[in-house]
This record gives sequence, C-alpha cells and structure tokens, in this order.
Amino acid sequence: MAEPHTETIKHAPTVERAAENDAQTLNQQHKAPATSEATEAPSSGLPQFQLQHWPGQIAYLVILFAILYVLMSRVFAPRIRRIFDEREKTIGGAIASAKSVQAEAAAQAEAARQSLADARAKAQKTAADAKAKAEAEAKASHDAQEAELSAKLHAAEASIRVARDAAMGNVSTVAADTAHAIVEKLTGAPATGEQVSAALAQLQG
Repeated sequence: MAEPHTETIKHAPTVERAAENDAQTLNQQHKAPATSEATEAPSSGLPQFQLQHWPGQIAYLVILFAILYVLMSRVFAPRIRRIFDEREKTIGGAIASAKSVQAEAAAQAEAARQSLADARAKAQKTAADAKAKAEAEAKASHDAQEAELSAKLHAAEASIRVARDAAMGNVSTVAADTAHAIVEKLTGAPATGEQVSAALAQLQG
C-alpha cells in the first residue's frame, strides 16, 4: 500500500505544472486580442506620412541616394562618357576619312586634268610637227619637180633652138637653091653666089 501512495506523490508536481501552463496559455489567448487592438488603434492613415516613421525613411532615402550616386559616378557615367567619346571619335574619324577621300579625289581629278592638258598639247605639237614636215616634204617635192621641169624646159628650148637653127640652115640652103634655079630660069645662065646672096637679102628685107 505504500508504493501507490509514493507514485501519487511523485506525479503531483507534474500535474500542478501542467495546470499552470494551461492557465498561462489561456491568459495569453485572452490578452492577445486586446494587445493587438491597442496597437492597431493609434495606427490611422498611411505610415509614410506619420512622423515617427520619417527618420527611418530619410535614412533609407539617403542610403539609396548614396548608392545611386556611387553607381552613377562610378559605373553609369564612365560608360556613358566612354560611349560619347567613342561616338565622337567615330564621327571625327568618318569626317577625316571623308575629307581625305575628297582631297584624294580632287588630287586625282587635277592629275587627270593635267594629264589631259599634256596629252592635248603633245597631240597639238605632234600635229604641228607632222604638218610642218608634210609642208617641208611638199615644198621639197615641188621644188624638185619645178627644177626638173625647168631643166626639161631648158633642154626643150635648147633642142628647139638647135632644130630651129638647123631648119633655118635648111631654109637658107633651100632658098639658095631656089634662087639659083629661078635666076637660071629667068636669065638662062647659072647665077653666081653674089647674085643669090643679094636676092636672099632682098627677100629677107
């Protein structure tokens, strides 16, 4: 009979402890709605416009501004500046290249114009030289032909002169014979040389 009593004594504190825990739990459940109502009662309107929240919001804004400033000054601004520098460099290079191409084209056009002028002057000089050479050759040929014709003319005139002299000699002989015949026929006696010469002189006079 002593052992059951002892077990009852051992289990007694445990039961008391459980009862106390249940009582505390019930008290907390009853107090919780009241506490939540008490905390929710003063919170009227948006929290952003309540003065007690402003220091935290300002601190967050300062931190965000500092982060954005660091990002802008250390990350975004250098990138944007680099992009603008590359764009300006690209535009400047394109403009310089265009100016260089334009200058090169102008130089090539000037060289082509100068080459055309030189070719035209050379062609004109060649034509003038050819014309002068042709004129000189034509003049030389004309002079040679004229000299040949003159020589032939002089030769013909000499030949004509010789033929004329020969013809005139023949004419004198024929005239002398004719005069001898006429005198002999008229006088019945042969004519002398003096008579024939006198008759020929009279005829020629």
